[in-house]
Amino acid sequence: MVADNQQERLNALWIVGFTDGEGCFHISINKLHKMSLGWQVLPEFRIVQHEKDEEVLYKIKNYFGFGSIEINNKDQNATRKGFRVRGLKNLNKIIDFFEKNQLQTSKRKNFEIFKQVIELMNNKEHLKKEELNKIAKLISNMNRKPQLKYLKSSETIRSTS
Repeated sequence: MVADNQQERLNALWIVGFTDGEGCFHISINKLHKMSLGWQVLPEFRIVQHEKDEEVLYKIKNYFGFGSIEINNKDQNATRKGFRVRGLKNLNKIIDFFEKNQLQTSKRKNFEIFKQVIELMNNKEHLKKEELNKIAKLISNMNRKPQLKYLKSSETIRSTS
C-alpha cells in the first residue's frame, strides 16, 4: 500500500502524536515451563483502533515496514484491531524511531522503561534470575502499574526474601 499523494503519507511527527494518544509499550512475563527460568519476557509495542479506523493501522505498518495487524478485542459492541510489533529485531527499530522522534506525554516514561528492558534482553540478561527480578520491578512501574503474576509467584517470593 503506497500512498499516491502527500496527504495520505504518514510522517514521523504524526506517528509520535498518534502513539502519545493511542499507543502502548507493554511487557508481560508469562509462565512458560520450556524456558530456562520457567518464565518468558514478552515485550510488545501496539496501537489499537476500532475496526472502522483499521486503515490507519495499515498505514503505520507500511511506514515501519514490519509488524502485524490483528484483532485485539472483540465484543458485542465493537471489534478493535491492533498494530503489533514483537521480536527484538523490530522492537529495536521502534526504539530507534522513538529516540529520534521523542514522545511528548507521560508515555515517554513508559518508553524509557521499555527501552531499558529491551537493552537487558539484547544482552541476554533476562535469562538470569536476578535480572528477571529487575525486569519485573521495572515493569511494575509502567502504564497503570500492573500487578505481575511473576512478582506474586511463590518461586519469586522465596528467591527474593
